[in-house]
Amino acid sequence: MNTFVNRFASTSAANELRNGDDDGEFSDAMWGSAAGFGSLAKGVPTFIVPAVPDPTAFLRLHTDDHADPSCRIKIQHGTTTLAFRFKGGVIVAVDSRATAGSYVASGTVKKVIEINPYLLGTMAGGAADCQYWETYLGIHCRLHELRNRERISVSAASKYLSNLVYGYKGMGLSMGTMVCGWDKTGPAVFYVDSDGTRLKGDLFSVGSGSTFAYGVLDQGYKWDLTDEEAQELGRRSIYAAGHRDAFSGNTCNLYHVKEDGWKFIGNYDISQMHYDGPGNVPGAPGGGYGYDVRVEGKSSADPPPAAAPAATPAVAAAA
Repeated sequence: MNTFVNRFASTSAANELRNGDDDGEFSDAMWGSAAGFGSLAKGVPTFIVPAVPDPTAFLRLHTDDHADPSCRIKIQHGTTTLAFRFKGGVIVAVDSRATAGSYVASGTVKKVIEINPYLLGTMAGGAADCQYWETYLGIHCRLHELRNRERISVSAASKYLSNLVYGYKGMGLSMGTMVCGWDKTGPAVFYVDSDGTRLKGDLFSVGSGSTFAYGVLDQGYKWDLTDEEAQELGRRSIYAAGHRDAFSGNTCNLYHVKEDGWKFIGNYDISQMHYDGPGNVPGAPGGGYGYDVRVEGKSSADPPPAAAPAATPAVAAAA
């Protein structure tokens, strides 16, 4: 009995290893890309932090915490994600560009995380942080269903994520996400970040291109949008950010959450939208989104062709 008490007196994985755990209880998955998930059934899971006395001071010393412009590690993030709710559900639209400073690391990142068939999360900040914690959130959403025999609400899921990351505040997490879905109360959108902030609202945009997206969203948003109008507003907002913001772009992924779950609407190339528009899409205007396309033949620099002069009354009478 004493051995049992000593063994499980602490839930720390590090303490378990220091106590000489060599009976194979910890699988190799704990140290790979699934780190942390392997210990889910063995008590309270833990997340091992860097072996430094004060993680917050370590980050301020070595990263760009605005205190040292000549720091060794430059953490620069860029993206555009948005979500808004309306009478027909929730529209979630994101770009697909991953950057590390001025370096474009990838143009095909999936920034919408499918938590369950009724819940979506967006990715902004550190890709690894968002992917890890929102996948972890999906595990607990499923456990909630099994325990309570009903789907977890959007409010409860966002609260769980907020509480989870708040426990690591100041330890270097970088995450700005929106948890979106449909529950008993209807469509709902919550913003959650790595400081534990949690906000409920109708419209959010996160990332370096969010100011450009907000300009389009604020102009076109209203509660009684049709499904086609709402999807077009999401596409056009991501296009505006991808066109103007150097850290956003490549393609737009569009989702629509309804009462029966989320649906992937499509992937749209932002460069193609500039010249040709989103293609044969209901509700979308013909032609491209670009400025040069919209003013062709309508500006003083490119005037429309002169109309033929109308015949005078006298000439018309003679004819």
